[in-house]
Amino acid sequence: MTMDMSRPSLKMKSVETACNDAPAGSKKDAALQHLLAAQKARKEMSEAETNVELDAARSALE
Repeated sequence: MTMDMSRPSLKMKSVETACNDAPAGSKKDAALQHLLAAQKARKEMSEAETNVELDAARSALE
């Protein structure tokens, strides 16, 4: 079964888990900044901005 990563709530949970599991360092710090921005955008009901920040967080961990 594949998760629908187009849904921000599932994507948020996935990225949060990836950030929490990442080793300490500059990549994790950058990802956490994007995650915080995504959480803020979600509170502001901006789905597009939430997705952009979540994608940036995931990229920062690569």
